[in-house]
Amino acid sequence: QVHLVESGGGLVQPGGSLRLSCAASGFTLNAYAIGWFRQAPGKEREGVSCMGTSDGTTYYADSVKGRFTISRDNAKNTVYLQMNSLKPEDTAVYYCARGGGCLNGVVLGRNAWGQGTQVTVSS
Repeated sequence: QVHLVESGGGLVQPGGSLRLSCAASGFTLNAYAIGWFRQAPGKEREGVSCMGTSDGTTYYADSVKGRFTISRDNAKNTVYLQMNSLKPEDTAVYYCARGGGCLNGVVLGRNAWGQGTQVTVSS
């Protein structure tokens, strides 16, 4: 069975860093697009980052480009989101998602996602 479990969220000061982890089970990571989206209270869901299926090409939303990095460890079947230079507007619940492809930072055709992990950026 397919599971995606996010971890690594927490409370961080502006300018700080966090690394989120998404542990995947029940499927092969490189057979799907994999990425992250976030949702803050009262705001619409936003695609953050996506990694393609073929060559691992990475994509990012303009709001996080240059600050966030998505990566994958096939041996651990885990995808990461390294978040640097965090801003208060990055505060949200972050979800890992599996899908069919990427459009910028958006995972298209999402067919699985996890429970989310809270990221709060505040001084």
